[in-house]
Amino acid sequence: MSTYVSKEIRDELNAARLAGLKKASRLRVLVGEEYYTVLRLWRDGFAVEDDSVPALRGLVDLYDGGRHMYQCLIIASEPEAGERHYEFKRNTAAVDKAPLDHYRAPEAPMGLLPRD
Repeated sequence: MSTYVSKEIRDELNAARLAGLKKASRLRVLVGEEYYTVLRLWRDGFAVEDDSVPALRGLVDLYDGGRHMYQCLIIASEPEAGERHYEFKRNTAAVDKAPLDHYRAPEAPMGLLPRD
């Protein structure tokens, strides 16, 4: 039995795999004003589709749906199997409120009730 697969069939299988990853992913990367679908995310980086996404560099924002997850400084690697991988140089978690500038005791009251 031969395991040879022609280039056309290999390209079609790869396109179907990328389309499935793209459809299932909620992750997006924001560069300037444009959003691009993230195919996969791991601890040290992420992958996007090589053909439809321009070369990214510098500071980008990662979103899960509408939730801002990370602000990242990225560097690119070589494309592989229709994907371009990016590695994090810096990856900072996004927060929705400003950090406290003083220590708050866990048992401290959250507020004061008025006297009536």
